[in-house]
Amino acid sequence: MLRRAELAEIELPDFGLPTVEPTIPADTYRQRLAALRARARDAGYEVIVVYADREHFANLTFLTGYDPRFEEALLIVSVTDDAHKPTLLVGNEGWGYTSISPIKDDLEIVLFQSFSLLGQDRSRSRPLAEILRAAGVRSGVRVGVAGWKHFNAHETDAPTLWLDLPAYLADTLRALAGDIAHVTNANALLMDASTGLRAINDVDQLARFEFAATYASQAVRDAIFSLRPGLTEFEAVQAMRVNGLPLSCHLMLSAGPRAFMGLPSPSLRRIERGDPFTVAYGVWGALTCRAGFVVADAAELPAAIRDYVPRLVAPYFAAVSAWYEHVGLGVTGGELYQIIHDRLGDPVFGVSLNPGHLIHLDEWVHSPIYAGSTEQLQSGMALQVDVIPATGTPYFTTNIEDGIALADEALRTEFARRYPEAWGRIQARRDFMEQALGIRLKPEVLPFSNLPAYLPPYLLSPGRALRLAD
Repeated sequence: MLRRAELAEIELPDFGLPTVEPTIPADTYRQRLAALRARARDAGYEVIVVYADREHFANLTFLTGYDPRFEEALLIVSVTDDAHKPTLLVGNEGWGYTSISPIKDDLEIVLFQSFSLLGQDRSRSRPLAEILRAAGVRSGVRVGVAGWKHFNAHETDAPTLWLDLPAYLADTLRALAGDIAHVTNANALLMDASTGLRAINDVDQLARFEFAATYASQAVRDAIFSLRPGLTEFEAVQAMRVNGLPLSCHLMLSAGPRAFMGLPSPSLRRIERGDPFTVAYGVWGALTCRAGFVVADAAELPAAIRDYVPRLVAPYFAAVSAWYEHVGLGVTGGELYQIIHDRLGDPVFGVSLNPGHLIHLDEWVHSPIYAGSTEQLQSGMALQVDVIPATGTPYFTTNIEDGIALADEALRTEFARRYPEAWGRIQARRDFMEQALGIRLKPEVLPFSNLPAYLPPYLLSPGRALRLAD
């Protein structure tokens, strides 16, 4: 039964900001590399190659703690020889930065200057083929390649042969292996929505995600509660007090006509009363987004859309609340998909993307949530509650995008013991969602946002938000 949503005055608590910064221990990276070797060995690979660049860094960073800043990078892991150090290829500017990796001494760092920026010295590198050969890529060897995507039979007749890395790397790998069929896409080992190594997180990684989500959501919260007509979009961002955590996507904030695109970066445009408005801020492990109108109440909206809340926002909030109440261990992605599309399936809502997905260092890893999905949600998954109406009408949109995690009893116990400050925030958010918003969460659902399911549609009245009626 769908519970009715209503607009009400709601006091949003101060959930606080972290004073403890979780880190990933060096041994965890070693365990991740060992797990990758084991998975790759089972899949029949002898060498795994992981490509990264500034945008597509997450697989490499997950395995080593190193992320490319200006250049590309390549990790080569021998699957059959555990004694062979993984080889990390970096450019000129990456060379000194490799000390960021907690397992630098476990890696063979190789300077490959073709990864360097144009105009820089490229005279001191060994040839690529020579480097790859020394790392184990040779004739007859089966090589698995992980970039940032893998493909399926709907896209091509040969999905395993589609590689998402530069052609000069793919060509050299295939030439050394001696057969195009010996070099195949192995990205699913890391990014499959159910079985990928990055689909399930340990307690330290989840604590790090909560740390990131607290800051990201607080920034969006500050933007909303500081919003007023006359500010430029740049000035609205200044209210977010962003602290320099690495971004998972460009910061998005726009008002007026550009807001309908959803993704623009801020500009010098002044925010006007009556504008549609959207803001999203994503850092490694977290993203929060909200959208609404720069008005104090419905009377300030154009006459044709003064039913904005009952027509769009209230049914949206009720649907996402049902999602929240159903999500949990063993739930299939298809069930969550159906919850949203049973309630928001009318084309007027324009919900077309997956209603939820896995999040990690990158904003979107993969999604087990799609029509007919039998993939079951598991303990350790970090999920983005991400249901986006794209009405294509003057009703604009609404959004309540935040991060959560799922944790069984053992993981919850460990989290509470290891990270009591973060655990206190999580419990306070759960209490708020149940007592103030009427959303009853299962014990395994851990909200990470300082705007936990808090949705104010009229942004000049941020203390009025949606809740489920009794």
